[in-house]
Amino acid sequence: MGRPGLTFDDSLTYLLQYLLVGASTALLALVLTPIAGRIAGALGIADAPGGRRRHSGIVPRLGGVPIFLACVVIVVITMWTGDLTIGYSPGDYLRLRGLLTGGVLAFLFGLVDDRFELPAWPQFIFQFTLSLVALATTLWLERFTLPGIGYVALDSYRWGALLFVPLTVLWTMGMMNTVNWLDGLDGLAAGVGAIVCLVLAVHMHRVGQFSVALLPVALLGALVGFLPYNVSPARVFLGSSGAFFLGYALSALGLIAGGRIATVLLVMGVPIVDVAWQIFDRVRHHRSPTQGDRGHLHLRLLDAGISKRTIVLLYWGVCVLLGLVALFVASRLCKLIALVAIIVAVVSVLAHLSRSDRSA
Repeated sequence: MGRPGLTFDDSLTYLLQYLLVGASTALLALVLTPIAGRIAGALGIADAPGGRRRHSGIVPRLGGVPIFLACVVIVVITMWTGDLTIGYSPGDYLRLRGLLTGGVLAFLFGLVDDRFELPAWPQFIFQFTLSLVALATTLWLERFTLPGIGYVALDSYRWGALLFVPLTVLWTMGMMNTVNWLDGLDGLAAGVGAIVCLVLAVHMHRVGQFSVALLPVALLGALVGFLPYNVSPARVFLGSSGAFFLGYALSALGLIAGGRIATVLLVMGVPIVDVAWQIFDRVRHHRSPTQGDRGHLHLRLLDAGISKRTIVLLYWGVCVLLGLVALFVASRLCKLIALVAIIVAVVSVLAHLSRSDRSA
């Protein structure tokens, strides 16, 4: 997806468009977030402290509303004005419809979950349904580049669909759950999502996907406009509507950006490894993988006495560092080493904290 052969002036024009789109979505989200917070409070869609929730006071959880509205409204406007030109292939427009359709459905289901706090099984069923929407609109994980392996094109093999179909389902559901489970501290999930969007936008611009880069820029702007209300102490939570929409959007943007799965994996390495560890740890202790607890890395660090802001800044800093590695380190071996280092470091910390909890 993209338009090859653009001149420097064309590229500069797109840079100005990035600024306009990003600023517009940020401003719109900045205005809409307090309104959404008041509506959530009036409707009783809010989180009270207790159990795993250790925040102070009652906090509305409709943060997904301003993010979704700001992002979708500006994207639709850029399509209407002709600034967002996806490409020359009909498949490009089909993938854009997959992003928008799946994003709308993820947001709407998240609203239902915010209102009624559904159990885990309807969430997984719906996430699986969204992965089918991705497959139906050719948002497939059939071509990608992996560090240490190189370019992989599963669709070039007759049996390729046997792999890329389940991989697409795993990728879509995995990203939605990663963002949802990451949303445990003020500003954490939204900030990490913003960093991923920035990295994807820079990558798209570098490879000539000038127009398509407006998609992550729009989401980036919406998250930036939302964050002032979400950082500690949060006045509005992301909620399921925001987490599901953000998770689906990031999974789709990673595929639209030319299968930049390794890039997203690298930038989100810490939360992804944390999710994998939680599933493993709960299963080995004969608990359901969907059973919520305070075993996540960010919550364990909080329980260890580290402040919310320090943990969030640490996550953001690691994601920025890994984003720079993904963008500016050419060696696939170095990227592979970085990815392995993340896995080893996160698993080591989690294993140590788990042993400390058992011995306490």
